Amino acid sequence: MSATASPPRRRRARPRPPARKLFAFDRALGARFVAGADEAGRGCLAGPLVAAAVLFDYERLRPADVRVLAALNDSKQQTEARREELYPLILRLAADVAVVSRCAPGIDRRGLHKTNLAALRDALRRVARDGCVCLTDGFRVGAVGHEQRAVVGGDATSAAIAAASVIAKVTRDRYMRRADALHPGWEFAGHVGYATPEHRAAIERLGVSPLHRRSFQSIAYQQLTL
Repeated sequence: MSATASPPRRRRARPRPPARKLFAFDRALGARFVAGADEAGRGCLAGPLVAAAVLFDYERLRPADVRVLAALNDSKQQTEARREELYPLILRLAADVAVVSRCAPGIDRRGLHKTNLAALRDALRRVARDGCVCLTDGFRVGAVGHEQRAVVGGDATSAAIAAASVIAKVTRDRYMRRADALHPGWEFAGHVGYATPEHRAAIERLGVSPLHRRSFQSIAYQQLTL
């Protein structure tokens, strides 16, 4: 009795690193230089808004560089440890990086949206070069002196925007962890300024610190005289 040969097993395809898709999007723009900008801290009750811009030179960026950044993705989809790993790699492989910070009093004076647009615009202007395509996440930020495109879901679509989101997030989180020692009680090292239950409870207990944005219409502020 002859044994029936079993069909050969198909090898399960390995999932493609997210960065390959992101870098492919940028390369398809056909420009040597692609700059992406993103911000961190837009929806926080306390702390600065931090905008970053990252410029990639696609004539000098090698396949090996893309492999080094294989884990690059939207910073919100990364762990803190992974963002910290990516941070120095982005600084090493990018053609240029700029970080712009806007403090809580400045946000209160100008308004969050205007402050956000101005910070993103300033960051892009600092890194953009002739022939550069400037990318932003979701909306245009005003004249930057170069071609500009708004990419919906940009931090999960473009390598330059994703890299900027990592730089902005790591920079801001590091600042808030240092601020925790200067303003104890609000637990800034944990929630980094976002409206968590713990943060709202601290505001009810202690009031607001110099880092808090007083212009926000938050339920956390309703019982306070600002």
